[in-house]
Amino acid sequence: MSDLSPTAASPRLILLTGTHRVAPGLLSWPAWQVLREADQVLTGEAGHPQLPYLREAGVDVTVVGEVPVGGLVHRLLADARSGRVLWLSASDGDPELGAALAQASAADPEAFPVIEVVPGSWDLPGARVLDLVAVMDRLRSPGGCPWDAKQTHESLVRYLVEEAYELVDAIDSGDRAHLREELGDVLLQVVFHARVAEEDADDPFGIDDVAAGIVDKLMHRHPHVFGDVVAETAEHVERNWEEIKSAEKTERESIVDGIPLGQPALSLAAKLISRTRRGDLDVPVPGTIAAPDTVDAAAVGDLLLTVTDLAAAHGIDPETALRAAALRHRDRIRAAEGTPGED
Repeated sequence: MSDLSPTAASPRLILLTGTHRVAPGLLSWPAWQVLREADQVLTGEAGHPQLPYLREAGVDVTVVGEVPVGGLVHRLLADARSGRVLWLSASDGDPELGAALAQASAADPEAFPVIEVVPGSWDLPGARVLDLVAVMDRLRSPGGCPWDAKQTHESLVRYLVEEAYELVDAIDSGDRAHLREELGDVLLQVVFHARVAEEDADDPFGIDDVAAGIVDKLMHRHPHVFGDVVAETAEHVERNWEEIKSAEKTERESIVDGIPLGQPALSLAAKLISRTRRGDLDVPVPGTIAAPDTVDAAAVGDLLLTVTDLAAAHGIDPETALRAAALRHRDRIRAAEGTPGED
């Protein structure tokens, strides 16, 4: 941050950085201070997005054009020894210029002027998502990637499922770099589907519509945060959540409506049983098992593994068998409710 002390007024080179993700002209107060105090303001881009706003504010900017980085460093250092020179960085931050200045400083530190880096604007959290949206738009647009351009919601389904499982593996591994990568792959699937949805002739929607929908849902389902409802425990929050969901889904006839049947059979069965318990509906599952002396995650896992081994020994696919059993249990739940079954 710039200050107005005599030291700050001494000759120096000021590098003013910014971000293309913030609208031009929205600069920090320290940035406007150093712009007005500089003896020279230079930039390399005739089309720099900040130029119209700086000129409107009365800041004179000299465009040096495409100068070799060595010659630019020489000019900036020479001018900065006798005055305050401000370099308006390009949107990419001029990494080559920064490296060249660092090299020149190392070669002759005594003769090197003071360099001050002033951020003109900062990215807000989530700003890089805008870059992902822009990249996805480029890939889907004419002249982009032929493979990306021909994808549909249906063709992308298997990638969404694969990426979700890869994310689970990354979480289980404890590898933070792997987790970050796989979260990015899942995020890509959301942005990809939203970009495909923009092109629908009958009912188009985009990533902003997707984000707006989930924001509204989260705020509505967290009245203890965004409203005046009190929830002091996680259990209370969960109970409120289920009550709000039930009120939202008034068109549903059964507590099992809305459960995605395409999920793995084990999670489908668990979801059906969870819904019946939360709905205080007594629908026993058929058959009995000998419960282990200690019921914990390890014991249940061993029991499931034993059932899987039993199925394999008799040539039965356990996934298919459990899915069929889960669907039969769904019908029993509907019968207990008195709601009609699905065709």
